[in-house]
This record gives sequence, structure tokens and C-alpha cells, in this order.
Amino acid sequence: MTVEVEVVATSSLGDRSYLVHDGRVAVVVDPQRDIDRVVALAGRRDVRITHVVETHLHNDYVSGGLALARLTGAVYAVAAADHVGFDRLPVRDGDEIALSDQMWLTVVATPGHTFHHVSYVLHGPDGPIGVFTGGSLLFGTTGRTDLLGKQHAHTLARHQHASVRRLADLVPDGAQVWPTHGFGSFCSATQADAPSSTIGREKTANPALRLETDDFVVQVLAGLDAYPAYYAHMGVRNAEGAELVDLTPVRIADAAELRGRIDAQEWVVDLRSRKAFAHRHLTGTLSFGLDGPMSTWLGWMAPWGAPITLLGESAEQVAEAQRELARIGIDRPAAAATGAPEQWAGDESLLGELAVATFADLAAARAGRPPHGLPPVDVLLDVRMGGEWQQGHLDGALHIPLPDLPERVADVPGGVVWVHCQSGYRASIAASVLARAGRVVVHVDDDFDTARNAGLVVAGEQR
Repeated sequence: MTVEVEVVATSSLGDRSYLVHDGRVAVVVDPQRDIDRVVALAGRRDVRITHVVETHLHNDYVSGGLALARLTGAVYAVAAADHVGFDRLPVRDGDEIALSDQMWLTVVATPGHTFHHVSYVLHGPDGPIGVFTGGSLLFGTTGRTDLLGKQHAHTLARHQHASVRRLADLVPDGAQVWPTHGFGSFCSATQADAPSSTIGREKTANPALRLETDDFVVQVLAGLDAYPAYYAHMGVRNAEGAELVDLTPVRIADAAELRGRIDAQEWVVDLRSRKAFAHRHLTGTLSFGLDGPMSTWLGWMAPWGAPITLLGESAEQVAEAQRELARIGIDRPAAAATGAPEQWAGDESLLGELAVATFADLAAARAGRPPHGLPPVDVLLDVRMGGEWQQGHLDGALHIPLPDLPERVADVPGGVVWVHCQSGYRASIAASVLARAGRVVVHVDDDFDTARNAGLVVAGEQR
């Protein structure tokens, strides 16, 4: 009987959970809040979940670990050094967790991403198979070291280097690496595009295994950019222990209630694509399309605990957004509505649209020849993050990172604002924030890599 490791991916957050089984019993590693996915997978494989293990509690999502353990009667393993508000199996460096006669886990203390981070080496009948590394050793990189505060970043970076080196020494080159982060998550120091990896591959590609300690620390700290504000709430919630999530349908609001919420400056969120939003939307709403990392940016920008109303084309679209938000601790939206903007408005005069342009259009407009129907450029706003800006930006652009924009709308000079990002998704959010504030906006929905070819001057570019 072989040991199987199955991935449960949460691409919207850039994370992975794992179901490991021998055909009879299973252990779940770092489960997301919506545990129905892993329960269903275990059911399809006809295996019983006997253990749930966490690599770290200060995460980028609300863990489903405690709820899953209580639901299934499984043993719940959490680092002994973590102070928690529930009963668990406290694990320490060197502990073994027997899962069955076919498989077991060895606990390895791997501080760096957090002080109490642990990894789990999976053993089968023939020896080590791989290691669940959480936010320690990732594909081609490591987990960031500043989540517990900048004052700890340097110390944790040194721990991270030592932890990754230790894993590489403990586990054979052919062993698989199974991280939780690194697929778009802001918990990763950098991003990698590899679908899988081994210890041997990481020895040739990972800076932590190629650089000496001081050089690694300098590189890691230099590459850190801002991370979502909601992260601050995840560790506390996970240490307290999150209950089963409530994904029952949200109460439906009519046009009058929606207008009241908008007038109260609440976050009324349009989940449709940015193209649909630009074509027609309910004025005062904000564009956070499900075709991008909606929950990351909404959770980052909306004040924590503020009421959020979801607008979708269908009940399924609202349910998908509700699930994504629950993963980061926004458990119950205030209200929802489905259909089309005309239904949400109840009055045609309450509908709006956004002008959309390309970088070629921007180049023409800056040269004094705006394409037909587009206004001139008074302000060019770049809402990318600081690291992206430093890698190269359009000459003459104003830089306000997207998460800062709601509090800095007044810093945007008067006139028509053309706003761009790297691909168009964040610019749509920014355009809707500005439009809600009464500004005239042009949304540049284009890939930033085409800007130079369009004739625009890219300043500060690093080659």
C-alpha cells in the first residue's frame, strides 16, 4: 500500500494544503478555513482523517485545523511553544507522530517565518518521502521574515537560513518539498513558478542553500515589500481557535438598501469582471472582480470589521466570494444582491461607466493626441507596490500603492486621472475608488511590459 500526497490548492491566496493517506487513514497539513473541500476529498478516497497538523499559526488565512479536528475527532498537532486557547497535541523538535504502520511524521523546528514554525518530514515504509515546509523552504525561495514586525525581521532571517540548511541536511536530495506558501502568497519572500520541487533541486536553485548567512539576510530583507493588513488578525484568530465557518447564503438587499449603504460610504463590492464594471456599474460601488485576487486586496483595503456588501451576476458568484472572504476572517457579508447593475440601481441615473485605455492610448494622449472619446491626461497614477515601482515606472507618474489609496485620494491632484498597474486588475480597483470620490478616471487596462513599446519613457528601470 503506497503513501499518497494530494494537494488542495487555494490559488486565490497562493497557498496549498495537503491530504496525506495510505488508503486507510489520513493526515491533513495546514488546512484552510473551508474544510469541506478536504473532507470531500477524504470521502472520495475513502480514508479517515485521524490527524491534523499545523506548521505555523501566524498565517495568511484563518486555519480550519481546529474545526476539522473537532469535526473528525482527529488529533490536532500545533507547536508546543505556541500559546493557544484550545486543547492540542503540543509538538516539539524531534517528536514523531505515528499515523499508521505505513507512515509517520517527524517534527523539525524550523524558525524563520515565525519563531515557533515547525516542518514535518513524511516517512513511508522505504524511508523519508518528503517534507511539509509551511513557510520555511519554498520553491526557489523562503517565507518572508517580517510578519511578526520589522524589529524581528533580521533575527528571523538568520533563523530562516539555518532552518532551511538543516532541512537540506536532514532529508535526502530526492525527497519532495511540499510548502504551504509560494504560489502568489504575500507570505513568500519572492515568487516562483515551479509546480513541484525536491531537496536536490532546491540545493541548486534556492538562495538559502546557495548563499552564506549574511548575504542571504541582506537579499531577503532588501526584497521585502508591504503585505496585507489583515495578516495582523490571522495569528490571533488561529491561536484562539476558529469555529466552523458559516457559508449559508447572505441576506439579499434591494435597490433602496444598496443606495443607503453606498450613501453611507460602506464597501459595496462589484464582483463582476473589470470589463463588465467599466461598461456599466452602480455608481459608488467598488470593483473587486473574482477574475483576480479579490479577497487579498479587499481584505487589505477595507477597514477591518467594516460591513461589506457583495454584488454578483449570480448566487454562485456571491457564494464564491463569500467563501474566499471567510478564508481571511471576513465571515459574514452584510448583504448581497445578484443580477445586473440596472436591477441594483432601480434608476438609470444611478448607473456609471469608466473610460478604458491601453498604454498606446496613454502615449498618444500624453503627446496631445488623445484617441477619440478619451479625455486628456492631467494626472498619471501608478498604484503598483513599492518594489514594482523601484523596478521601473513611467516618467512623470505619481505613485500611490493601491492599499494606501483610500486614505490618500486627496493627495491625487485635480483633473482627469489615468490610472495603471501591472496588468489592469489593481487599476480597476483604484479607478473605482477614485470614481466613488467623484473623480474623472481613465482605467489603463493593459500589461505594463507593453508601455515601452508604446513609446512611453520608463524611468528608474533596473536591467
